[in-house]
Amino acid sequence: MTEIDARPEGEIPSDERKARLGRIQFRAWRRGFREADMVLGPFADAVAPTMSDEELTAFEALLDQEDQYLYGWIIERDPTPAEFDGPVMDKVRAYMRAHVAAQVGRGIG
Repeated sequence: MTEIDARPEGEIPSDERKARLGRIQFRAWRRGFREADMVLGPFADAVAPTMSDEELTAFEALLDQEDQYLYGWIIERDPTPAEFDGPVMDKVRAYMRAHVAAQVGRGIG
């Protein structure tokens, strides 16, 4: 029997979008820098599927950056270059504060 997806057409991810999200999640979870993994992996799982294509492009640009710089920008230890300091970085920081910091306080990592 064929499965029926009752979501409106605009909310059903295309195969291309699903593949893109899969690549983003893979890259976000496998940074090679544990602290970045703990922020970017859960963010990619929880928030990336809700993001527009433009936001995903901005997130991919962040993922292209070196871990030590990116993590410094996320935790606001280092100044974020203007091209990366926008709505997507704001979402990453908000997610970290709301979710990741609480998990670290409970002992993950």
